[in-house]
Amino acid sequence: MFIHWGLYAIPAWHEQLQWRKRVPRDEYGRLADQWSPASFDPDQWIDLAEAAGMEYLCFTTKHHDGFCLWNTAQTSFNTMNTPYGKDVLKLLADACHRRHMPLCLYYSCVDWHHPHYPNQGRSHELPEPLPGDEPDLEKYMDFVKAQVRELCTNYGEIHGFWWDLNSIKHVDPSVNAMIRSLQPKVIINNRGYDDGDFGTPERDDETSVSAEKIMRPTEACQSVGVQSWGFRSNEDYYTTEHLIRSIDRYLARGANYLLNVGPMADGVIPPASAQILRRIGRWIDAVKESFIDTIPAIDFTTNSDVLVTQRKSTFYIHLYKEPISSTVQLKPVKVLPRRAVLLNNGQAVECIVDMLPNDHVSQESFLRLRNLPVEELENEVLIVKLEFDDV
Repeated sequence: MFIHWGLYAIPAWHEQLQWRKRVPRDEYGRLADQWSPASFDPDQWIDLAEAAGMEYLCFTTKHHDGFCLWNTAQTSFNTMNTPYGKDVLKLLADACHRRHMPLCLYYSCVDWHHPHYPNQGRSHELPEPLPGDEPDLEKYMDFVKAQVRELCTNYGEIHGFWWDLNSIKHVDPSVNAMIRSLQPKVIINNRGYDDGDFGTPERDDETSVSAEKIMRPTEACQSVGVQSWGFRSNEDYYTTEHLIRSIDRYLARGANYLLNVGPMADGVIPPASAQILRRIGRWIDAVKESFIDTIPAIDFTTNSDVLVTQRKSTFYIHLYKEPISSTVQLKPVKVLPRRAVLLNNGQAVECIVDMLPNDHVSQESFLRLRNLPVEELENEVLIVKLEFDDV
């Protein structure tokens, strides 16, 4: 579960409200006077994550607006200097540790509030420094390192560090080296000050990964909302079907998937977002064995409309694209499985090895799955488990 939460939840338009609506820094900063999420309960977030089949959380400690959701000594622009007056990250971290939910921390390299950040109008930067700013990359990096040290020292064990938007393209491997020295179990993404450990394609963008096989450790990220990652009061939501197909496309190729929700200003995850996650969770619960201890079986079939995962002599056929019929041919497989089951509902799947009219040139017969309930389960990715006597 990715969680985008901050002052931007109050106006409820977009997490980049300050930048996208050209809101003056002082005006935006006054939102801190309204920060009082009285209904924030980290256990409710964890309950929902578990219901969705999620295995870890990633939390925005500081987004591009510079507002910090922990008790940092490096800036007064933080949750302690608000009507709420509590360390949000500590509350969340304590709950995660108590419930054995791994926690990862998001941190934005860009900062629209800090006077030393050298805004020059690059990607997601202010057009230029504001009056009174003193742009100084070295001083800003000292600030970043001090904050990262706080995050990696004061909140127990963390499992991941998720940088965002190194718009300056500044390279400094010592930052990630410090994180690893303080948090030996941590893995780090590729949006910080070096290449990190894993890639982060966003919103179904697959330009950086192969259609068949993901070569580098990858964690795709997507939000339930089409328009915003933070809470948006009149959000347009993706369909559950779209998200399930997106999730399956990555998990079946050995990647992780980080699905985002934006809590409301009071700390509650919007009911519409929660409903989507619960529907996804019901699908995940039925089919999760197809992702556990499996590997992508990219050579099993030439059928590009399916993905295949494998555990020894068991193969899982993922109909990750919208089916155009109730039959799936799995060329060049020519043997019947010992058992075939649709994981979604547990029903047996009809299998046959025969020659189709389109196979007249080769005069060969291939395995087909027949009469799949594509109409009845049209909002899900169907996954068929095939058990063979031999690989």
